[in-house]
Amino acid sequence: MSVSNERPVLWDVDTQVDFMEPDGRLYVPGADATRDVMGRLVRAACEAGIVHVASADDHLATDTEISDAPDFVTTFPPHCMRGTPGAAKIPETAQAAPLVIESAAIATLISGHREFLLTKQSTDVFTNPNAAALLDFIAPSEVIVFGVATDVCDHAAIVGMRDRGWNVAFVEDAASGLSGERVAVCTAEWRERGVRFTTADQVIASW
Repeated sequence: MSVSNERPVLWDVDTQVDFMEPDGRLYVPGADATRDVMGRLVRAACEAGIVHVASADDHLATDTEISDAPDFVTTFPPHCMRGTPGAAKIPETAQAAPLVIESAAIATLISGHREFLLTKQSTDVFTNPNAAALLDFIAPSEVIVFGVATDVCDHAAIVGMRDRGWNVAFVEDAASGLSGERVAVCTAEWRERGVRFTTADQVIASW
């Protein structure tokens, strides 16, 4: 049973302290400047009753992407380590009472929830086996993606969604990337794959 098959879902990628704040352990350049826009999206979704799904890095020192000599492509310095302040979501995108869906869990999705939090130990949210099941459960008309980083976790999420046949919109002014060159490559691929590009104002007006 799905929540809805006629409304979109707001998909919030890794808006965590270590990525979003300039003194975070893996700050994404420009991310801090998008916080107000992200907050507007999350508040508007709440007011409109739009489902808000967030992913969050939940790392252990043994995770394969954690490295003391990172290449910043497949490996990264320690960040969003489990239980640390840097792993917390920023206040602007914080969820009130999300159903937390851990990577190792077998999801029992309960109707009536509006907020969901998918934990992950990789750049790709779909390495949490419940991510695809959650989208099937929600059955959105479109997945509206924002968050960080555009060229890493956003890219993995959007490619995974399009591979699974979901309609995807990307909120350009509520995202930031690590590498401008990689962002250009990723967004070109998304356009070829039918991703819709939009702004926070346009999304909120549509609700």
